[in-house]
Amino acid sequence: MLHFRCSTVLKELFEVTLKRPLPGSRQKSWLPTRCSGTASVDARAASSRLKVLYAVPHRPVLRTAPCAAPFRSYCTKTEGAVEPDEQLKKDGVSREAAIDKRRNAGILPSLEDLLFYTVAEGQETIPAHKFLTALKTTGLRSGDPRLKECMDTLKETLRNSSDGVTLDRQQFKKCVQSNIVLLTQAFRKKFVIPDFQSFTSHIDELYESAKPLNEGQVADYIPQLAKFSPDLWAVSLCTVDGQRHTVGDTKVPFCLQSCVKPLKYAVAVHDHGTEYVHSFIGKEPSGLRFNKLFLNDDDKPHNPMVNAGAIVCTSLIKQGASNAERFDYVMNFLKSMSGNEYVGFSNATFQSERESGDRNFAIGYYLKEKKCFPDGTDMTSVLDFYFQLCSIEVTCESASVMAATLANGGICPITGERVLSPEAVRNTLSLMHSCGMYDFSGQFAFHVGLPAKSGVAGGILLVVPNVMGIMCWSPPLDKLGNSVRGIQFCTDLVELFNFHNYDNLKHFARKHDPRREGGDQRQFAFGPMDYESLQQELALKAPLWKKVSPNESHEDSSTTVVYRMDKVAE
Repeated sequence: MLHFRCSTVLKELFEVTLKRPLPGSRQKSWLPTRCSGTASVDARAASSRLKVLYAVPHRPVLRTAPCAAPFRSYCTKTEGAVEPDEQLKKDGVSREAAIDKRRNAGILPSLEDLLFYTVAEGQETIPAHKFLTALKTTGLRSGDPRLKECMDTLKETLRNSSDGVTLDRQQFKKCVQSNIVLLTQAFRKKFVIPDFQSFTSHIDELYESAKPLNEGQVADYIPQLAKFSPDLWAVSLCTVDGQRHTVGDTKVPFCLQSCVKPLKYAVAVHDHGTEYVHSFIGKEPSGLRFNKLFLNDDDKPHNPMVNAGAIVCTSLIKQGASNAERFDYVMNFLKSMSGNEYVGFSNATFQSERESGDRNFAIGYYLKEKKCFPDGTDMTSVLDFYFQLCSIEVTCESASVMAATLANGGICPITGERVLSPEAVRNTLSLMHSCGMYDFSGQFAFHVGLPAKSGVAGGILLVVPNVMGIMCWSPPLDKLGNSVRGIQFCTDLVELFNFHNYDNLKHFARKHDPRREGGDQRQFAFGPMDYESLQQELALKAPLWKKVSPNESHEDSSTTVVYRMDKVAE
């Protein structure tokens, strides 16, 4: 017989009887055999035919040989026995039901059970608010679109429960089963920022550090911008795993203004490709003010982040369509990038922009004279569309998701929808890095080293590639047109964390790396995983789990061994 060498814990799990006698065995018995140190020659010859069947606690014991001392049990496949999967097919049992039975065999708790024990902390029920509070500490929001089914089921379950507050284990499992992989990754700290609470406490400190700054002036070239209070200050972030944090006036709408330039450039490249777009627009920093009437040696705008390049880029979107159709097209893109969070439009700002846009009209006519537009372009219609896009409203929260979509390679973190092509995102981030901060772009690239775009409304759209997107917003601007508080926050952020593109992630110990759990061991976020692969990953780490409630009742078992999801500190 095949010889198992089991640890004490595994012995507890495997000392169970067989699930069922196999049909077709012709009354042959499955006999447990005493451990004798080595397998017999006959057993070795037959080892290729051995199958360990699934077992559950407290099944009626099959016919066994009498034994005077404790023994280890072995299972062999007798001649004529049927494979478990084949038997399931004959019995009409579905694969899903089979998986559930195997999961309940006592060898390993289900992911839903593990999550319950982690949140319950030894209690038999969980107050709903405790689960939601624990969820918030991971960075996930209850309003996350990915958790909609879970939250809907939770509301329905509480509505029908006796007290409307607590959930027992079965009710909890029913609520979380539709999103169990995402929730398990969250509670096991498998997101890009494992210790999210610690990270956000640092973000709050950076926010408070920049708040007292009172330099700068609110833009006043149009009345709508001048109306904003200079005391407004907000920071919002969203990671590539959908972890969210906001601090300050993050729900106040404001216009994107120049922050829309990289977004519409990304749409143009997504639709037409790099080669076509850059047959009209260059890629170099201009070294001049953003609204200068100046082209490069090829009579093209220097890049899409200055006004001349942005106007030409606007003309490339949905050519031939009406302005209404084109506007809706871009708005739908931006809503998808924001995970369908707030994206609005300020008609008052649009009207003011058009009435005070003499400089942009001058640039438009200059571009027309130099034949910078595609054939058949109506320049005045393009300028109207350009002013419309500058007048699109967002909040810090919705704009941070847009930035996170860029950080995530064009896939919205909170919906999982691919919005932009990888090519469009790469090109956009490259130009944001070199040209995104007006005449401060070189210094920003040097000191902060991250792609960013500022706007005269006071916003700074900041991208930490493959990690997160951040929107800072405060109306007072410095002499170069960038938010004073926003610049300070971005500078302090990179001084504290190793987010600069050229920080060494291995040897630069002076900075924190929030991508490492506890700052010590490297953590890598998992890609999309299915239930079975995640459960296997958990099984491999079983020796590191905390053992809790060893006598906890589990289905029809009274001796199930339960483990917590969090690892024991070494």
